[in-house]
Amino acid sequence: MYCTLIITRYPKHLGLFGFLSMALFRLPLWLNKKIKFFKLMGSGKNGTFDVHPDLNQWALLFTADDTITKAPAFLYRYWKFFRCDIKELLLQPIEGHGLWDGKKVFGELPKETMYDGPIAVLTRATIRLSRLKDFWSNVDAVAGITPSAKGLIISYGIGEVPWIKQATFSIWENKAAMKNFAYSLQQHKDVIHKTRSENWYSEEMFVRFRVINTIGFNYVV
Repeated sequence: MYCTLIITRYPKHLGLFGFLSMALFRLPLWLNKKIKFFKLMGSGKNGTFDVHPDLNQWALLFTADDTITKAPAFLYRYWKFFRCDIKELLLQPIEGHGLWDGKKVFGELPKETMYDGPIAVLTRATIRLSRLKDFWSNVDAVAGITPSAKGLIISYGIGEVPWIKQATFSIWENKAAMKNFAYSLQQHKDVIHKTRSENWYSEEMFVRFRVINTIGFNYVV
């Protein structure tokens, strides 16, 4: 199985057409029989993990069995018409656990492998309504230091439902750098502990990927 993540940024004052695309794109994606699963998502402020939405940046994630599967042609024509900046990543899921909409959308994965090259990470969760205040009052401390984390290549905050269904996607130089940030940084360790002890999430998922190809990034595999 393979996964494609496409990040699009609309020019200033054209973000409304990004919002409209969340409805327009569903039919061509659903009709494409090569695509097994897809999610259309928004982004946080400046494309980061933030409570305030960024109406100019949007994301599409989908899975397929073939590495050459592309998003439907209509989507690329739409993005080109509105002069969007497009960044595209082809990924192969290699490790992970958890569910998305009650399904193992990336198949059966081991929790750990021996792979130690550049690694992409997707974490997503559905936050309990009763825990929204706790969640958003704690993430700023982590989000503020993430861009300067050692070994981080890129990072995006994305989500399918504002404030409730949230995800982060990042690429790291190697697994050691990713784990050092996740488990050694005190601010991040504190948040992880609270998510468990206070039961913030009704559903969560954590997946790691090997980066197969990139288009539109300064970072090249």
